[in-house]
Amino acid sequence: MTHTFYKYQGTGNDFVMIDNRQNTFDKGDTALINRLCDRRFGIGADGLILLENHPDVDFRMVYYNADGNESTMCGNGGRCLSQFAKDLNVIDTKASFEAIDGMHHVVFEDDLVQLQMQDVPTVEKHESYVFLNTGSPHHVQFEDNIDTFDIKTLGRTIRNGAPYYNEGTNVNFVKKISANEFEVRTYERGVEDETLSCGTGVTAVAIAMNYLGETADNTVHLKVQGGQLKVTFTKSEAGYTDVWLIGPAKQVFKGEIEW
Repeated sequence: MTHTFYKYQGTGNDFVMIDNRQNTFDKGDTALINRLCDRRFGIGADGLILLENHPDVDFRMVYYNADGNESTMCGNGGRCLSQFAKDLNVIDTKASFEAIDGMHHVVFEDDLVQLQMQDVPTVEKHESYVFLNTGSPHHVQFEDNIDTFDIKTLGRTIRNGAPYYNEGTNVNFVKKISANEFEVRTYERGVEDETLSCGTGVTAVAIAMNYLGETADNTVHLKVQGGQLKVTFTKSEAGYTDVWLIGPAKQVFKGEIEW
C-alpha cells in the first residue's frame, strides 16, 4: 500500500513526517520506523514524527528515533512538526501542542519557528562536565579541538559509560566563540551518531554556559553543523524558565512510499 510522507529539516536535523490524524500508522512497528529512517533502504532521517489530533490543544507530537523506538523530546523535531502543521493549515501563526514531556507553545515570526521548551529547575555540575534535562538528558563538556576530534568514538563512549549506562544520554561538545556564542557538536542516542543539529542539545548548552558563568546573557547563539540557532531564557530562583528554542524549519520534499 502506498503512503504519503513529508521530509522536513531544522538546521540539518531531518525528520520523516506522517500525518496520522486518522490513526492509520502502526506505531508499534519498530522495524518499519527504522527502515523509513534508513538513508539507504528508506527515506532517510534522524527520526520520524507523527502529527496527531489532541482533544484540548492544536495537535499531539509523537517522536521516534531513527532506531525505531519512541523517544524523549526533540526540540528541532517540535519546530519542524509545528511548521508541518502550519503548512497543512492545521494552525496559523501560533499554537499549543503536547509532546512526551508535556505541553509546548510555538510562535512563527520572520521565517523562524520559536518553540517554548520545558523549564529546567536543576543543573548538575561535575568535575569535567555538566548534566541537565531539557526534555531529553544531555551531557555537556568543552572540546577545544571541536573541528577535528573523533566525535563518534568519544560520544559513544560517554553515552554508554558511567554514570549513564543502558539508559544513555545525548552528548554535547562545546567551544566558546564569543561572550554569547558557542559552537556545538552533538552525539545523539537513538541515532547513535552525530547529527547536524540537536534542539534540546543546544538548549542544554545555552543553559549550561550561563550556569557555569561562561556567558552572562540570557540570549545565546549556537553554531551547529547545520546552521545557527538561538536560545533565550529567564534565570530565577526556580532555575531556568521561559526557555525558547528559535531557528528555521523547512519542508525538503513530499513523496510516496510503500510499506
